[in-house]
Amino acid sequence: MIKRFWRQPVAIVWGLLAAIPAFAQTEPQPRLPTVELTIGMYVIQAEVAQTHQQHGTGLMHRQKLGVNEGMLFMYNASEIRCYWMRNTLIPLTIAFIDDTEMIVNLKDMKPHSERSHCSLKPVRYALEMNQGWFAQRGIKPGFKVRGLPVAPAGIQF
Repeated sequence: MIKRFWRQPVAIVWGLLAAIPAFAQTEPQPRLPTVELTIGMYVIQAEVAQTHQQHGTGLMHRQKLGVNEGMLFMYNASEIRCYWMRNTLIPLTIAFIDDTEMIVNLKDMKPHSERSHCSLKPVRYALEMNQGWFAQRGIKPGFKVRGLPVAPAGIQF
């Protein structure tokens, strides 16, 4: 009985401590490794967010994003994915990309919004770019994104 009582508060404290970095995030994450992607004739330099922490921070607190720069979120499995813009300072458009490298849907997202923007079907990737980047180039759902990295076997993120 005593062991059980002691473990529960410790688990709660550890859970709260683990959550502190997410709540305390006030600086942008350092630039992540990049990959070159192409959509039609357009070339993108995309930082690759692979870990849970990198996914959670994304482009928060960034002051700007280069014209042909973005952030690619990659996952091990295809699922319905949803994103919001808490602590994100720049307007973005997100492209949800499936296993066949096809853009499933695009969503414009406003800075500082907690409104969820979700994929219409399960996707393995999401690509955030400056808002309007896709529209200005006529890129729509159905376009292919080339150069997407594949997760090494056994790596979980």
